[in-house]
Amino acid sequence: MIPPVPATRAGGGPDASPDALRRAATLPKWALDARQACDLELIASGGFAPLTGFLGERDWRSVLERLRLADGALWPIPVVLDVDRAFADRIRDGESIALVDGEGLPLALLAVESRFEPDLTAEAAAVFGTVDPAHPGVADTLARRPVCLAGPVTALRRPAHFDFPQLRHTPAELRERLAATGKTRVVAFQTRNPLHRAHVEMTRRAADELDAALLLHPAVGRTRPGDVDHYTRVRCYEAVLPRYAPRPVVLSLLPLAMRMAGPREALWHAIIRRNHGATHFIVGRDHAGPGNAPSGKPWYPPLAAQELALAHAAEVGIEVVAFPAIVWAANRARHVRVDELSPDDTVEDLSGTELRRRLASGEPIPDWFTYPEVARVLREATTSARSGCCVFLTGLPASGKSTIARALAARWMEQSARPVTVLDGDEVRRHLSRGLGFSREDRDTNVERIGWVAAEIVRHGGFVVCAQIAPYAGSRAEARRLVERHGRFVEVHVATPLGECERRDPKGLYALARDGKLKGFTGIDDPYEIPAAPDLVIDTSEMEPRAAAGKILDCIAGRADPA
Repeated sequence: MIPPVPATRAGGGPDASPDALRRAATLPKWALDARQACDLELIASGGFAPLTGFLGERDWRSVLERLRLADGALWPIPVVLDVDRAFADRIRDGESIALVDGEGLPLALLAVESRFEPDLTAEAAAVFGTVDPAHPGVADTLARRPVCLAGPVTALRRPAHFDFPQLRHTPAELRERLAATGKTRVVAFQTRNPLHRAHVEMTRRAADELDAALLLHPAVGRTRPGDVDHYTRVRCYEAVLPRYAPRPVVLSLLPLAMRMAGPREALWHAIIRRNHGATHFIVGRDHAGPGNAPSGKPWYPPLAAQELALAHAAEVGIEVVAFPAIVWAANRARHVRVDELSPDDTVEDLSGTELRRRLASGEPIPDWFTYPEVARVLREATTSARSGCCVFLTGLPASGKSTIARALAARWMEQSARPVTVLDGDEVRRHLSRGLGFSREDRDTNVERIGWVAAEIVRHGGFVVCAQIAPYAGSRAEARRLVERHGRFVEVHVATPLGECERRDPKGLYALARDGKLKGFTGIDDPYEIPAAPDLVIDTSEMEPRAAAGKILDCIAGRADPA
């Protein structure tokens, strides 16, 4: 039967009290990177049960030495919150900090119980079996910040995911969906690649042999550099779902930042899938391996992941399905398990390099390798020579421009293989316009630089979203002029009322401006020139971000009114 919801003490959630949110606003804030944000989401949801926070030194050492937390619970991968030394020096043990997303919105509170400086080389050796930085997991570990803050987390809100929201589920939500299939057994499949014919054959057979529902549970956090982006992969998964009929299959996206740790990661994945309701878990050859080392040989023995997962399966509470690889036997014109091959069989294969070459050149992909609908998605992702477009979001500080930009980028990538670039105001100030002040001349220069970069992206057929205050009509007009030499410019006035912007005030800047401590602040003592004829007007006090993104996409397609 589907296992019960694992116990977790990472409280809070999407309905955190206003008092908790107000308290978070007063605390020191740590902006989570992509890996940390994935880790926090799975801690808070119970996906990382029994973890309830980020590991301290005793747990960290125990995980390295014996694949267990200090209390003996099985756990093979260190999950730590690394911060820079300057931030760590500001925090005392016993204090709390706010863990915030890239826009400064608090996601959780961390009660700092301790800190430590891990030996990163020792961690790499223990977790990955090597200290060679050619291994992507090793390189990532050695590049971590020097100090780890440890303690339990209290969730305040679920992270905002604007891409594929219908496919994102907490462990409890996913259990409900799996129970609705009517099957008492659920076999889960981990993937970070598109599903080709052999993958579908393997998962279909596993589900049939077990009389189980199939859980396709791809990792959509960070994977290996060079992997197909998750937007393209999810479109591929959706395309093959009809191929499983009439078997019950559930597609759910896992916000996991993979470590590519081979055997240890296979065991980790089994624990995570148990937490999400699976009763069985497929572990293939070289599971979660990062490919070949510079020597040309795999980093891990081909069956090492299966062996470690099988050794601990009973303790995890999940049955490991060590499914053999499936290949195309040309002489039989069908897919065959490798343990069913005979010496007379002729096996055909298509390397990743050859697949990419054929996709780029337009040459056909063999039907035995992948389905036509998957090939279409991958080919579209490979060839994207189309006219470019710039969406320029302008409005008062805290009007919701950055959030809409994120939502728009996600929704665009849900339906298109063309990559999207987001030029956010804060990021631009940190990099492209570093050194500029906030005089009218400097603000005009900042917007004109953004316009020039956007124009170059559009010139090469790209899709770019600019999220800027851009308070003056003249510099916005110049940005439009630069872009429209090469493609389309869509101006969106994010017309959220000043009072609502002040109420949000995530950085406390309006309050400083009202107190006279911040001069030249747009909307208070510096003007915002309202666009005279924008292509679209959006008020985020009346429309949530994903809907706003949809309205912009409709505008691009010519299906929306300006207001």
